[in-house]
Amino acid sequence: MANTSLLSPCPSQIAATQNKIPSLKTASFAQIPAWVSLKSSSSPLKVPLNGHQGQVENVHLVSLSKQRKLKEARDFLEQMEEAGVPVNPQSYKSLLHTCSQMKSLSDGRLIHDHLRRTIEEPSVSLENSLLQMYCDCESFWDAEKLFDEMLEKNLMSWVILISAYSQKGCLKKIFWLYSQMIELGIRPNSTIFTSLLKSLLDPSVLEIGKQVHSSVIKTGLSSNVSVIIGISNMYVKCGWLEGAKLVFDQMVEKNAVAWTGMIMGYTRAEKQKDALELFDRMVKEGVELDEFVFSTVLKACAGLEDLNLGRQIHGHVVKFGLESEVFVGTPVVDLYVKCACFESACRAFERISEPNDVSWSAIVTGYCQIGKFEKSLKIFKSLRTKNVGLNSFLYTSIFQACSGLADFNMGAQAHADAVKRGLVSYLYGESAMITLYSKCGRLDYANRAFESIDEPDTVAWTAIICGHAYHGSASEALRLFRRMQVCGVRPNEVTFVAVLTACSHSGLVSEAKLYLESMSREYGVEPTIDHYDCMLDTYSRAGLLQEAYELIKNMPFEPDSMSWKCLLGGCWIHRNLELGKVAAENLLHLDPDDTAGYTLMFNLYASSGKWEEAAHIRSMMAARKLKKELSCSWISVKGKVHRFVVGDKQHPQTQEIYGKLKELNHSVWKGESLLTEEDVSCGLPERKMQLMDHSERLAIAFGLISLPSIAPIIVFKNLRACKECHDFAKHVSMVTGCKITVRDSCRFHHFHSGQCSCNDYW
Repeated sequence: MANTSLLSPCPSQIAATQNKIPSLKTASFAQIPAWVSLKSSSSPLKVPLNGHQGQVENVHLVSLSKQRKLKEARDFLEQMEEAGVPVNPQSYKSLLHTCSQMKSLSDGRLIHDHLRRTIEEPSVSLENSLLQMYCDCESFWDAEKLFDEMLEKNLMSWVILISAYSQKGCLKKIFWLYSQMIELGIRPNSTIFTSLLKSLLDPSVLEIGKQVHSSVIKTGLSSNVSVIIGISNMYVKCGWLEGAKLVFDQMVEKNAVAWTGMIMGYTRAEKQKDALELFDRMVKEGVELDEFVFSTVLKACAGLEDLNLGRQIHGHVVKFGLESEVFVGTPVVDLYVKCACFESACRAFERISEPNDVSWSAIVTGYCQIGKFEKSLKIFKSLRTKNVGLNSFLYTSIFQACSGLADFNMGAQAHADAVKRGLVSYLYGESAMITLYSKCGRLDYANRAFESIDEPDTVAWTAIICGHAYHGSASEALRLFRRMQVCGVRPNEVTFVAVLTACSHSGLVSEAKLYLESMSREYGVEPTIDHYDCMLDTYSRAGLLQEAYELIKNMPFEPDSMSWKCLLGGCWIHRNLELGKVAAENLLHLDPDDTAGYTLMFNLYASSGKWEEAAHIRSMMAARKLKKELSCSWISVKGKVHRFVVGDKQHPQTQEIYGKLKELNHSVWKGESLLTEEDVSCGLPERKMQLMDHSERLAIAFGLISLPSIAPIIVFKNLRACKECHDFAKHVSMVTGCKITVRDSCRFHHFHSGQCSCNDYW
């Protein structure tokens, strides 16, 4: 009875099993059921140990481990212990390996406890398996405790712990362990050095990297391929490309990994031309190309916006059959997006078999770049429904889409969602939030978003200055600019565009001149045509038309269409027909399809009573098949956007809207007429009725009948607001007591108690 098998009561089966032991390697472990008990119906068996004792039981234990049935394996261990059946080291290693794979720390600890009870002096190999399990389960406290208690350690023990800390980026721990090794006289191997090198990721640790390189040379491992590639990649990550190139050039054997590392280094350092030259060398030397090389080279092409070379590399990608791989397909999409070939980007995206968050982010960015903001939001909503992984770049693009649509509700939802997921990109995402809230008319939210940034960079400062500039808060914009300098943040070209725009919208001519003149001298920022156009706009709005014209003739740049458009706009505001004709002639010569130029000139002729000339302007537009852009205004009520065009009667509440307009217009006409003398003198008696149909009036009227009386009305318009509608909004804010904000193509107008924030200067 003492020789009876614990898995079968028949002695003959024991013999049969023992005879078949050599063939167990090909046996089906799953045939032994997990519920089999090791206990007989009587008292527990005490089996004398022999050469084959417990082999079948250990095979079953390994089977349970490979099936990831850890609970049943633990129960089986207990039964084996009660029955006195030993567990061999290989079974423990198999169980610990499964715990590592499943990240099951609790099971690993229980198996460790069992091992302690049953094996007095475990081998170094077995303790290394325990150490590996704790590291894989990221229980470094247990790992260190075990490591310290190990009576005997071999090189693998050090490798396991150092590699684990390397993966977690624990630099101090790694080098403390390494120094302990050296003190104990243990000679590090290639794996130790590879782990050390992988942990060195930025320029601050370059000197440590050089010391490791020196140790590699002293240890005689400088010819080891994996180590020398690790050194080259370490120098790349630490920003010392000269050192990386030196190591790379001295390599006797350069594999694809070495080439890719160098190409990636040049690409990250924005030395894309060097990256592409290296790729050319790689191809000529016949090195085997893989998906990592293609991915890196495509990024270099995208950085240079080199469409022709990018297409050639895309052709190789297709030839290698890698187009559907997300790792290669995504850089292809990004290349075409950055080269403004959106149709090609869409085709490349559709060929990716399993797009990831970076793929989706690239295509959403593309839709934003071509102004298809609604499509971007549609994709975003779909991704959230499908629980697809999202990233901070995607949210930044969504913030930009909401800015483009001035969709405050969607923007606020996306912001809350990004905060909840921890995906608001530091500085870039936060700066996009400032712009979003500014463009949605909520400067209070924009200020809060800005003040929440610990150390705003140039982009963030520029975003908040721009916000105040376009809201007409020139004094606050300039105060922020001074505060930016006090904080030691250097302005860039865009910052000065914002500053000059603030001056332009508030008539601060002297201040604008000072800022333009000081750009290069005090800030090291060379003015561009955009800055001179801002100065031209400042002069023109202020009525200093001759000064503007002189600036156009004497500035260090050839005037562009915007230069002449600024002057023409000033001529229209201040009714200077002669100079207006000069500006219009030059504008239409540079951009004959600019409808704004024709419209401004038509209005200027009409206001001067030059009807034949005005009619000629209309005929010129007709000959070129040009049409004035249709005026459109929109307002968001209860999360839904309502759009109106001139004379719109398609809205479900049209009757109520026009009823409200009639009521408001009656109060206006009863009081002071909003028509100018020139409207009357130009023979426009029907003008009053036409004004009633303007899109921003329809939107304001809808806001009044749809929102609570205390709620602010925020309306957005695609064109510049006309004077009559501007005066209408002032009057409505006075008679209703409602705060009204209108954002037209130029700026924000905040109406309250019959006054506008622009002080009628726009």
